[in-house]
Amino acid sequence: MPLRAQETTIAEVQQAILAGELTARQLVDAYLERIAALDSAGPRLNSVITIASDAGAEADRLDAEFAATGTLSGPLHGVPIVVKDQVETAGLRTTFGSRTAADNIPDQDATVIAKLREAGAIVLAKTTMPDFATSWFSTSSVSGLTKNPYALDHDPGGSSSGTAAAVAANLALVGIGEDTGGSIRLPASFCNLVGLRVTTGLISRHGTSPLVDPQDTAGPMTRTVADAALLLDTLVGFDSADPYTSVNAIVGPPKSYLSALGDGSLEGRRIGVLNQAFGSDDDPECAAVNTVVRSALKKAADAGAELVDVRIEDLDRLTGYTSVYFTRSRQDIDAFIADRPGIEADSIAQIHQDKLYHDKLDLLEGIAQGPQVATGDPEYAGRLEARAEFQRAVATLMAERGLDAIAFPDVKVAAPTHADVEAHRWTCLTFPTNTVIASQLLFPALSLPAGFTREGLPVGLELMGLPHNEATLLALGHGVEKVTGARRAPELG
Repeated sequence: MPLRAQETTIAEVQQAILAGELTARQLVDAYLERIAALDSAGPRLNSVITIASDAGAEADRLDAEFAATGTLSGPLHGVPIVVKDQVETAGLRTTFGSRTAADNIPDQDATVIAKLREAGAIVLAKTTMPDFATSWFSTSSVSGLTKNPYALDHDPGGSSSGTAAAVAANLALVGIGEDTGGSIRLPASFCNLVGLRVTTGLISRHGTSPLVDPQDTAGPMTRTVADAALLLDTLVGFDSADPYTSVNAIVGPPKSYLSALGDGSLEGRRIGVLNQAFGSDDDPECAAVNTVVRSALKKAADAGAELVDVRIEDLDRLTGYTSVYFTRSRQDIDAFIADRPGIEADSIAQIHQDKLYHDKLDLLEGIAQGPQVATGDPEYAGRLEARAEFQRAVATLMAERGLDAIAFPDVKVAAPTHADVEAHRWTCLTFPTNTVIASQLLFPALSLPAGFTREGLPVGLELMGLPHNEATLLALGHGVEKVTGARRAPELG
């Protein structure tokens, strides 16, 4: 391959194609070779669940088009992409991480897949995830455990487990994940990636299995902020199949998120530091993460950003009370299952009753035993009212302090070992992730590589912004990325 096989970017790939130094087929073949060597053999990452049999043919079609016209077919021409198995792909197995859908083959693409294909991207493979996205880890009844490329005995995080591991290990150029409570940002943190949760509705969810419908969103998982912005330019927009995307008619996205990145200057940027979201320095696991995040923030300050200590009153209570997994998820998942004949189950309750799920999924168990409809929870209205108050309080704080974003560790600890996961060291609700803050607020948030612990485990820095301010978040993230230089490839041989 006539450009660096690892850590390459969309811009570099397309420059090489335009220069006649690379074809889409060569790129696809190179990534398929890495999947064979590192995912199916060698360290056996187990991040890919299904390879697209038509990826080579699609690359050949794009190469023929380019040979005939001398122009790229779209902004993602020839870009091999891996997609979380939560997103439906026409003619390509989509399991939603569940053994009940092990043989499910959708007959149409999710909207995000249709947009990617139209832009010239090539769906290379589908990636592993826990059953119906119900875990912070990779535990799946259909694929088992996925390994973290930076420490093979550690978990890559969930629920976008396979996408994180695959993109981090350079098994594809970029990836698509999905985020409800942190399922893009948490694995991005554990795998040294850029992961973006957007304002709900900015990207269509049509064709993506739900967890909490008002919080769900697909999004990019990449090795650079620029690639995340370029993907976002393709993914956003109104879709009549998803009423939540009407937000695009109310607050239109910028002409280009990529162009909005600017030069990466941090001069004049104001970043709120949410110290109450850091773990205790008396806990060695938390202290290791705190050291890395504080170092990254200091580098941002040295480059011109102003750090402002902030506090969100009643944060822990509000974050807990506004959680609606055990209130709403059963309703949303059941509606999806009922509309999908390829799922061999009637409901999440049946999946639970017949034990057709990975036995470490306590969130799935709780959902299955929750109310059939959200209003069956007598606290549901109160939770929604508290969420609105929570949103106003944080938005007011950011406005009063003139903040571009609020910063904190994505997770208070680094990636746990598989032994920790198997021993059920945490429940879903006790795992010390901060990603739920932005999710419960319905605010966008960006996870960035911050650095590594002394043990070599990646740590993520989260930047949380106001709704529809993705352009500001990405521009700020671009600046932080430049001064930290924290992204590096894992050593897999």
